[in-house]
Amino acid sequence: MNVTDKTIVITGSGGGLGRTMAVEFAKKGAKLALIDLGEDGLQETANLVKEAGSEAKYYLCNVTNESEVENTFSQINDDFSGIDGLINNAGILRDGMFVKAKNGEVVDKMSLQQFQSVIDVNLTGVFLCGREASVQMIKSGNKGVIVNMSSIARKGNMGQTNYSASKAGVVAMTVTWARELGRHGIRVGAIAPGVVATPMTDAMRPEMRERLEKMKPVGRLGTPEEIAHTAQYIFENEFFTGRVVEIDGGLPM
Repeated sequence: MNVTDKTIVITGSGGGLGRTMAVEFAKKGAKLALIDLGEDGLQETANLVKEAGSEAKYYLCNVTNESEVENTFSQINDDFSGIDGLINNAGILRDGMFVKAKNGEVVDKMSLQQFQSVIDVNLTGVFLCGREASVQMIKSGNKGVIVNMSSIARKGNMGQTNYSASKAGVVAMTVTWARELGRHGIRVGAIAPGVVATPMTDAMRPEMRERLEKMKPVGRLGTPEEIAHTAQYIFENEFFTGRVVEIDGGLPM
């Protein structure tokens, strides 16, 4: 797909990776529909998209709320006269050990709220947004693309039972949707990033960041722009569907 003049929806685009992807797609001429919970962040992203030479509208939406998602995607479809792509980027972390014990005594455990909140945003939110984007694409006859953000943590990671489970589920849904939606001309792919340079990683202790960098054959963390480039590849390569791209600098798992 040539994304010029195509309408791309990006969830979690009020900052961070979602903002970078919005700006990078805007540079290629895409029109952006931005979804997040905070208006200030969305307004800033919309301004950056316009500075990059493209059009943007933003929408306040809780991706875990079915009716909000249905109404938002319907509104986006009306505002832009169709939807051509979706990047399911919204996600949260609520890390903690499954069970934490010391000297044979259980001192802590992952709460149901910790587990469920991550599943709600990272998995249910992806499901709802993917479903409604597909509904609008099929109704309008658009051949579209959906990109779901997974993680290398989908293979399992200490302290991330909830996050790992959600990101593994995202990949399973990606493969399933690709098989179901291909008949409608909709391709679906996933990206599994490793550790990417963000304000969160910038706040790491220097020794921890240095250890992460040394683990990677490329000797550094990834950049948001490199993840955005991967999303653009999936959009542009018409033979890509039903697969996950690992972009982690060769981080051993």
